[in-house]
Amino acid sequence: MADLVQYYGTGRRKSAIARVFLRPGTGEWKVNGKPFETYFVTEQQRVAAKRTLVVAELASSFDVVTTVKSGGVAAQADAVKMGIARALVLFNPELRKLLKAEGLMTRDARQKERKKYGQKGARKRFQFSKR
Repeated sequence: MADLVQYYGTGRRKSAIARVFLRPGTGEWKVNGKPFETYFVTEQQRVAAKRTLVVAELASSFDVVTTVKSGGVAAQADAVKMGIARALVLFNPELRKLLKAEGLMTRDARQKERKKYGQKGARKRFQFSKR
């Protein structure tokens, strides 16, 4: 039973949702069954996803297994970041203060604004012609 210890956290960003499972291990990552480097292609996405573990200095002590869906890859990386933060707080509640100070516990609630009728987009209007 001791092998099955894991910590769970849900992260969200835009419309992306990440389910994150932290298991004591050596620092291996799986994202939707794929290796970390294969799923998150750019360095910026990798840094964003790993930021929480780097700040907490626990990068090599947990295996991370995540399933992400919806949204773009960059939003998914941020969702993973938040999911890891929530899971780490379950692991050690004293980390909450550090993670909150870094802004990792707060959901980024910015969403895409809807297009309005009679306009070209959310804010942009059709060109006005006086004559």
